Amino acid sequence: MKRNFLFLFTLAGFLFTATLSLGAKRTTIYKIADKDTIINASDSSVILSEISVISSRVPIVWHKQARMITTIGKREITSAPAQSVNDLLKYSASVDVRQRGAIGAQTDVGIRGGNSEQAALLLNGINISDPQTSHNSFDLPVSLLQVDGIDILEGPAGKITGASSLMGAINVRTSIAEENKFFFNIEGGSFGYLSSGLRFDIAKGKRGALPVKNSISVSYTRSDGYARSESGHLNMDYKTLKSFYQGEYSDDDVQVNWYAGLSTKDYGSNRFWAAKYDNQFEHTFKSFMAVKGHNKKGVLTISPSLYWNHGTDRFELFRGEPDKYPFNYHKTNVYGVNLNNWFNWFAGTTAFGGEIRNDEIVSGNLGEPLTHPKHIKGTNRNYEYGLNRTNTSFFLEHNLIKEKFTVSAAILAIKNSWAEMDMKVYPSADLSVALLKNENNLLRLFCSYNSSLRMPSVTELYYSVGGHKADKHLKPEEAKALELGLKYLSNKTSASLSLFSNRMTDLIDWIRNTSEGEEAPWQSVNFGKVHSRGLLAQTSFTPDWGWNSFRIKSLNASYSYINQTKNKAENIQSKYVLEYLKHKFVASAEIQLFDNLNLNIHYRFQDRVGTYTDVEGKVVSFKPYGIFDTRLTYNFKNFRFFVEGNNITGVKYNDFGMIPEPGFWFMAGLNLSINL
Repeated sequence: MKRNFLFLFTLAGFLFTATLSLGAKRTTIYKIADKDTIINASDSSVILSEISVISSRVPIVWHKQARMITTIGKREITSAPAQSVNDLLKYSASVDVRQRGAIGAQTDVGIRGGNSEQAALLLNGINISDPQTSHNSFDLPVSLLQVDGIDILEGPAGKITGASSLMGAINVRTSIAEENKFFFNIEGGSFGYLSSGLRFDIAKGKRGALPVKNSISVSYTRSDGYARSESGHLNMDYKTLKSFYQGEYSDDDVQVNWYAGLSTKDYGSNRFWAAKYDNQFEHTFKSFMAVKGHNKKGVLTISPSLYWNHGTDRFELFRGEPDKYPFNYHKTNVYGVNLNNWFNWFAGTTAFGGEIRNDEIVSGNLGEPLTHPKHIKGTNRNYEYGLNRTNTSFFLEHNLIKEKFTVSAAILAIKNSWAEMDMKVYPSADLSVALLKNENNLLRLFCSYNSSLRMPSVTELYYSVGGHKADKHLKPEEAKALELGLKYLSNKTSASLSLFSNRMTDLIDWIRNTSEGEEAPWQSVNFGKVHSRGLLAQTSFTPDWGWNSFRIKSLNASYSYINQTKNKAENIQSKYVLEYLKHKFVASAEIQLFDNLNLNIHYRFQDRVGTYTDVEGKVVSFKPYGIFDTRLTYNFKNFRFFVEGNNITGVKYNDFGMIPEPGFWFMAGLNLSINL
């Protein structure tokens, strides 16, 4: 049924060691209100880590970008009542975080009404999206102990991520301390929750040593879970081990960064994937290796990267009982090389480059029959099926960056070997204009047009088991988006408002016809055209009000509204396309109660459009809910102690149909940092 919409105001080549030294002048920045805001094109130095690049192929500071970008900084990370990147994303109004199980044992993340397949995931700018299924994408190899910040780009991001993003991208950033440091954390709480991690940063060596920095971290997390199967066994238990290493070489001429990480996870998956079975189990393993760099001098900046993402997955419909139903096995290898170049000249900054990315998947049940089956390690079975596809993309972008305005235009040309896809071109254009600019206030108007595509996942193409029927001839999804907005920045306030319109074609979804009864199969289809319109309003205020030691340090609020127009037949039930957050409101406050004692309060309200089938086979609509989370933190010298309550009012809610989320969850912990 149509709803009235109301706008509410509330390698192509790889040149890793190339360095050109032709003496061109470079850019630098200075700050207003702790945000990087101004580019001075006549200065002679550049600090890439301080300039956001997630919405463009060249460094452009936050306020000049003609896109909505939400940044979660280190301060928010350390003070929020959150145990993972997934938890932090809950507090972004434009992000839909749908969790299954304890502490996000399995998490799907969408942006602006899109599903989890339509949001690309980056780690330090490297694309780590999972081509098998997005259900596994957020098995990140990094814990919050290592994370320095998170950037959320809202809307199509094809010119940045190629064929991985339709509705946005999330970039998780890590860093290395400037001093030799040791970090340690331990925390525990309800439902047998326990987590601990440590991290070493070696930033300075002996005098005369190479300018190399290193950081390594390891963490372990487990929980008994909050539910049992009908037989009485724990079936939402969870444990994961993460390890991450990063290094950096930097001198006056070049900077090179390298990364290696792994994540292994076991979790009881309850009724996660099949409502009839409440003793499912899953094991996943992810590893990540990458190297990237850029030269600091010369007319042409050359920034190449090389990466390898590896993953394995074992799904057990009946936990520990392969004789009752064979386990499903999958293995994924993604190899990529990316070359990003840009140069400054009298007409602005021009960027060009490309990427070659190969997805290789072998499976026990997904893909085309393999000519030469491959042995599954630790079993007497083989990978009998698989898919190998290569995505080749080229981009050209030009930016004219002035004090009063920024103009950007880009084209992405992309071809995928899967289904003999022809080369297609996706354009984009952005404009940002300063309406007000002085020492204390900055107001900018921005507008943008962006187009993008997203290739089907292997699961969408071939998962034809357990009541599912996939279509291997699915077309890529495509989107065209218009956006208009304002950004305001002062010494104590930042605010933004954007209105957007997304037109999407050939959207991929799993649907079923409920008129055919409980046994009706879920089918993967190109669902047709969907028009999504909405707004996002955000504000952040740091008043520092109070008396004596009591202070109100920050107040934040944001609201997202989305309405989708889609004609659908009666009795059609959707898993993704027709399910989205129509309203999401989040607010937070940081209050200093006494010296060194801070209270953080977070609230989020969600109202989801869509239906699900419960355990009894009834079709039920999602109900809106509101949740309070709090954290009380005591800071003293080198350590920080906290107590935390999630869902403190014990609200009953579902992110996914038949899977109830936990009620009140108590935690306490200690964080320690020491200079070595």
